[in-house]
Amino acid sequence: MENLENIPQMEPLFGDEEAEAVYEYMKDGAWLTEFRKTREFEQSIADYTGAKHVVAVNNGTVALSVALIAAGIGPGDEVIVPNYTMIATPNSVQLLGAKPIFADVCPRTLCLTTDKIQEKISVKTKAVILVYANGRNPVESACAIERLCKENALNLIEDSAQSLGSFTSDGIHQGLIGDIGTLSFSAPKIISTGQGGALMTNSDEFAAKIRKIKDFGRSGGGSDIHDTLGYNFKFTDMQACVGIEQMKKLKMRVSRKKQICQRYQENLRDLPEVRFFDQDLEMTTPWFIDGLFKDRDLLSSRLKDRGIGTRVMYPPINRQKAYSELESYFEVSELVGVEGLWLPSSIQLTDAAIDRVCDEIKRFYRSRGES
Repeated sequence: MENLENIPQMEPLFGDEEAEAVYEYMKDGAWLTEFRKTREFEQSIADYTGAKHVVAVNNGTVALSVALIAAGIGPGDEVIVPNYTMIATPNSVQLLGAKPIFADVCPRTLCLTTDKIQEKISVKTKAVILVYANGRNPVESACAIERLCKENALNLIEDSAQSLGSFTSDGIHQGLIGDIGTLSFSAPKIISTGQGGALMTNSDEFAAKIRKIKDFGRSGGGSDIHDTLGYNFKFTDMQACVGIEQMKKLKMRVSRKKQICQRYQENLRDLPEVRFFDQDLEMTTPWFIDGLFKDRDLLSSRLKDRGIGTRVMYPPINRQKAYSELESYFEVSELVGVEGLWLPSSIQLTDAAIDRVCDEIKRFYRSRGES
């Protein structure tokens, strides 16, 4: 086999600017814990998204749990979550002693729909977590889901971990439709601080609760007087130094992610074995390039042999051993579990690399058709 350069499915991108920012911070008597740099990072996100309040925490899973705690969710409560999502979504519910109730998703967007939510509402339901799969908007709009939640006195928490750079059709950043939205800055995200997350809200009341919950329930900064139960979910200024520099590059990254998605779709549009999900590239930004691929596992293995990394999309949560709710069947989630695949999606992916991936996919399906 010829010597081909490996194309990873995903890798983060950090530059000299991030390294220099951390170095300068460390030289300046750094305490590392969160302080002014964290406030600056939070404000940069607020300026970009239009959120009134942004509060950084140590990861995206914690952000979801803090949102639920702020909404008063606890043992015995039920929270409706999509059966297609990263397992952190239901885990954040389980962490509080509440019960995640799984609902299937729309085949076009992999987001929840009002009818699927309505089917799962019970007297124990206290909240809905709307996950913006790959930054996509729900087919009916998030506002329709928010109205349904209001009609049923439910809190709407938006898991927008994959959504930085994605807006609704009304120009509102995802995560700002319901009560609280969450972000993740883990390594594969469009900007990264290694680990990290944030909560966004336009509610002064929720913002005050969130800030107390993440800081031991303190009545004020540095005080050892505690008004409520809280925890240590704080961020660090060292991470914030990285995040500030990453945010400066977000506009470019959003643009490039859309170009990458468009090039894949154009290259593979004539293949009947491949189906991409709906992605409004005017308003939303894909995190990974995702789709349904016939003979997915064989394709993934062939690409691996050619030095091309892929990643199987999330399997149905109810079939994971951690949950094992096998009496339920979710058609769309099951299909994604069989055919869903993430293609190489790094910001630094070149057009030539994309074309090579697509050529290998075409060659694979041609060979299947000829056999």
